[in-house]
Amino acid sequence: MNSPATKVIRPAPDFRGVLAVVSVGVLLSSLDLFIVNVALPDISADFGGAKLTGLSWVLNAYAIVFAALLVPAGRLGDRSSIRITFLTGLAVFVVGSALCATAWDVGSLVVFRVIQAVGAALLTPASLGLVLAASPPQQRAMAVRLWVAFGGLGAALGPVLGGILVEFGWRWVFLVNVPIGLVAVVVGLRILPDPPGDAGRLPDLTGAALLVGAISSLVFGLVKGEDWGWAASGVLLAFAAAVILTVAFIVSSARHHSPVVDPALLRAPNFALMTANAVFFNVAFGAMLLSAVLWTQQVWGWSALRTGLAIAPGPLIVPLVAVLAGRLIERIGAGMVIAAGGITFGAGMLWWAQAITVQPDYVGGLLGGMVISGIGVGLTLPTAFAAGTSGLPPQRFATGSAVLSMARQIGLAIGVAVLIAVLGAPASPEETLDAFQLGWYVTAAVAVIAGLIGMATRMPKPAAAQPDPITEPVTL
Repeated sequence: MNSPATKVIRPAPDFRGVLAVVSVGVLLSSLDLFIVNVALPDISADFGGAKLTGLSWVLNAYAIVFAALLVPAGRLGDRSSIRITFLTGLAVFVVGSALCATAWDVGSLVVFRVIQAVGAALLTPASLGLVLAASPPQQRAMAVRLWVAFGGLGAALGPVLGGILVEFGWRWVFLVNVPIGLVAVVVGLRILPDPPGDAGRLPDLTGAALLVGAISSLVFGLVKGEDWGWAASGVLLAFAAAVILTVAFIVSSARHHSPVVDPALLRAPNFALMTANAVFFNVAFGAMLLSAVLWTQQVWGWSALRTGLAIAPGPLIVPLVAVLAGRLIERIGAGMVIAAGGITFGAGMLWWAQAITVQPDYVGGLLGGMVISGIGVGLTLPTAFAAGTSGLPPQRFATGSAVLSMARQIGLAIGVAVLIAVLGAPASPEETLDAFQLGWYVTAAVAVIAGLIGMATRMPKPAAAQPDPITEPVTL
């Protein structure tokens, strides 16, 4: 029988093995937030020309459920076993991926995407705990940065990999997860550490359900507003339900011993600001990414592969800019870097609104805005994550990170819904261009608002009495 000491002490190679297994889970869950975008037109064609308002739930169901369950799933892992939670989540994600590949209509695909999202929510917070459990103290900051980087890598690779896989059929977008995930599960059973849980009480699952209902109601109202009319009773009822459920969620969070969003976190330096920034900036990001996919494939008639390659320069520039952002923080402060990121992203959207035409022109139209918006992402995301978590005590880092990730997913879902509401159903190429231009103007405005929110950020100095490398700024 192994003693507790033998479960914790592992040879140095195990850290790399644990990081490799965990990275697979994080990469797959992040990848599936973005990889499906470029497959939507092919999915629509395969399902008899399904409308965008219905297809949007293939994206939003995943983002909403993923967001709402992140923190409760993290607490479930903390109270029992993060190893079991991670492996269970990865197995559920693999099963959900296999089911998605068998979907016969939009409704079944949305249901199977929810199963994927449940698995992703279970594995993501547990993955960070496993990395920290396997890391020597002096390597914890580096390990956290690598953990964040693999999530960012999923966003960068998503459109390109999706474009390649769609060439073989859109179902391969999901099937590719199955063998990779199964190998990670098998290897993880052998090498992942199993630190003891805290045996705490159950998290606020009711609050999580209320959050799913609130965001789903808001997204439903936005998506159906154009079809039914913004004054239609169904749309107004959806918005009213969103307000009521949000209030109920706030009450639940205030009263529960383990809420989805701990009110105490919002009092930490910068945390509330960065949560708001995460929502607004990812509204803009979600709208930007979907608009690029829809424009290139539906208006310019490009293939999924060509679309993925066309989008790639934006994500690829993010890590390079993130390094520059770390240096800029020392000179002008985190708030100004985040503000510059939001404004730069907005400038990229204004570029598209002014330069893109119905006739395909990649260099003169799409490329410039993609690169400029990529610079904005590189300035904003790592800086905002660092600012939001740097004021948290070590024991709140995982929960705080999950809340910020939750805010990002909520923003992505709302961004998709806002874009669909703005685009409507144009009947001619000229009306289509006008609708997309309006969408890009709205996206630019939201990005600038996100930047202005971030301007008030002040990086707190770590307490001298309790230095901890995990609170160092995280960059991609």
